[in-house]
Amino acid sequence: MSVPLENLHDAVSVIDAAWVDADGGLGRSELLSVNAAIGSARRALDALQARVAAGIAHESRPELGAESLAKQAGFRTPAALIAATTGVSTGDAGRLVKVGEAVVPRADLVGDRMPPKYPGVDSALSEGMLGAAASAVIVELLDRVRIGRDADEVADVEARLVERAVGLSLDDVRRLVKRAEMLLEEDRLEAREEERRAARSLTYFEKDGNFHLNLVTPVEEGAPIRAALDGYVTAQFQARKDEEGAGAGAGAGAGGADEDRRTVAMMRADGLMLFCEHVLDCGASVPVAGATVIVRIGLDDLEAGTGHGTIDGIDQPVSVAAVRRMAASGGVIPCVLDGSGEILDWGRERRLFTPAQKLALAERDGGCARCGLPPGMTKAHHLAWWKRDAGPTDLSNGVLLCESCHHRIHDNGWDIRIDDPPGTSVGTTTTRRGTGVNIHARVWFIPPAHVDPARTPQLGGRARYDIAA
Repeated sequence: MSVPLENLHDAVSVIDAAWVDADGGLGRSELLSVNAAIGSARRALDALQARVAAGIAHESRPELGAESLAKQAGFRTPAALIAATTGVSTGDAGRLVKVGEAVVPRADLVGDRMPPKYPGVDSALSEGMLGAAASAVIVELLDRVRIGRDADEVADVEARLVERAVGLSLDDVRRLVKRAEMLLEEDRLEAREEERRAARSLTYFEKDGNFHLNLVTPVEEGAPIRAALDGYVTAQFQARKDEEGAGAGAGAGAGGADEDRRTVAMMRADGLMLFCEHVLDCGASVPVAGATVIVRIGLDDLEAGTGHGTIDGIDQPVSVAAVRRMAASGGVIPCVLDGSGEILDWGRERRLFTPAQKLALAERDGGCARCGLPPGMTKAHHLAWWKRDAGPTDLSNGVLLCESCHHRIHDNGWDIRIDDPPGTSVGTTTTRRGTGVNIHARVWFIPPAHVDPARTPQLGGRARYDIAA
């Protein structure tokens, strides 16, 4: 029996055993085990389906003409056949075919058997470590960058991507792949930015009583817009929370006529309107919380004009030229690593982390170290609590978390550990002069025993998406 079939049978056995005793419903431990088994079964089916999809595509290749399997079944393409029979979109079916073609054995021009195009993806998919969707994201990147590139380099990137993608959500795999592409295509970054700048546009029109607005602009130019609107939304949610607290204290009921029921999308629309009114009148008061754009770059890269920079909350990297343009703009904080800066480790002299400390933590954690929300939506929290544990307000004792993750971790018994690479220690300036934090340190989240009896640490922070970490 092949590995995918073994995994499928094992997963179905777990689900079947749990369902036999589920007359009164599943308990929490059963819910977790069945959920894990469903994930395993789905990945096993993905491995089988990818190979079947590749077979259907092979039997439907254009040169077969009327003998094409897809055409004989009444479909124009193999992707259309697969989409109709599995209920997925044609695009997803096409990606499934690409994954299958990347992991099945090949034949050379004389018919001799060759290994799969991407053996690392093949192994992870077959063993149930990756699903088809995550495999497709990796395969699409490898197909884009392999032309004109050394085969050993492509193989190395494949191996590192597969290793780091195991256990990640599809959204996190996309971030991981974006980081890999950034490293591979760094020399073309500025040229692509110029292409995007040349394609920037703002169009608007009226229809059905609504004003439709469509903006396309490079990420470095969109960053201030995003920061301002996100800041406005944050302020509105804080105001809503304050009003709810005041209402509860006064004994007021929920659901009043004046209750703010706006969605995030509605708040963004309102914020844009208020900002434009302010420009026209300069009399409007627009509350904004944390509306700051932070662009980061290494000192060596900045001086040499090489490498790239990053913008907090945005996955797409920017060139050194873009960093320099942004640094000259208002509302943008350029964070240069390895430069001299203020003292960041305050010991017990301060209870709250300083803005500079938060900037340094954002460099290590990339935002919420658990869920990845942008730094502007996080707060710096003590690992060893300030009051209970007499924990210092040092970067070695700090981590960025959004409000939701902070409560989940403290309320449900999770632990957090920060490890430094060999030869360094957390809180020193061994790797970055003036920051007082080792940005290469890794943040680990350790689940409670009721979630994972083995309490296997889960990688968090920016390192999740850095294939070089």
